[in-house]
Amino acid sequence: MASAQHHPASTSSRRADDPQDNHAAITEREVEDVESRSSPRTPVIYEIVRRLGEEEMARPVVSLWWSGLAAGLSISFSLLAQAVLQQHLEPTGWRPLVTSFGYSIGFLMVVLARQQLFTENTITVVLPVMANWSLRNFGCAARLWAVVLLANFAGTLFAAAFCSFTPAITPELKREMLAISRHVVEYGWFAAMMKAIAAGFLIAAMVWLLPSAEGSQVWIIVVMTWLISAGGFMHIVAGSMEAFMLMLDGSVSVAQVFGGFVAPVLIGNVIGGTALFALLTYAQVMKEME
Repeated sequence: MASAQHHPASTSSRRADDPQDNHAAITEREVEDVESRSSPRTPVIYEIVRRLGEEEMARPVVSLWWSGLAAGLSISFSLLAQAVLQQHLEPTGWRPLVTSFGYSIGFLMVVLARQQLFTENTITVVLPVMANWSLRNFGCAARLWAVVLLANFAGTLFAAAFCSFTPAITPELKREMLAISRHVVEYGWFAAMMKAIAAGFLIAAMVWLLPSAEGSQVWIIVVMTWLISAGGFMHIVAGSMEAFMLMLDGSVSVAQVFGGFVAPVLIGNVIGGTALFALLTYAQVMKEME
């Protein structure tokens, strides 16, 4: 009887010391905590970006135009910020790494203000088209691309004219802006397109990362756009501000701007953001979304 009475006690002792029992079912509060600390699954991010694309395609043309125009004006501050930094730094080997942070300013203004930037739409608009292919959806995407790109160009052209023909900026600062801008016409057609593919991929990656960034959106935008500038890659909208500055200064012709810059960089950005990133993104989740 003594041993029989001792047996349950020893069993209870073993259970208390059993490490497996210490990993008992966690509470509901702990489950919520785990979920809140976990990164969203790929299909969740895909669905967020896809719905953003659907919302943008449904917007009126007037709204898209003014939002795109605002984005063109905002992105012009990238060149201005770079010029301000370059003006106050000694010409050293590391100066471009610092001035490239100025390139992020315009993108911060555009993305955080939810303004329409053409290269962002190379992924957000394409995902709903691929998810539900129809001529109507394709037409909506094409309409959005055309309106936003023209509006972006209108904004950067106005900003370039403002900087070129008004005393808003000093002659010294304008010289720095022109010096930075010359890189957009230094490359051949094929090289410009290749550099634009990299930039298109990075912008699409930025859009993809933002939904899971929580409070780190600013750092995501800064890092990805800094890399575009520091790496010498080509962005169609930010670069158009630089190209228009050179055109209005008389350094390049209209044909050089549109034939040597706009055409290859536009193609490259679309390939990088759509044909590469968006298609790879859709391929990751297409079986899970069925």
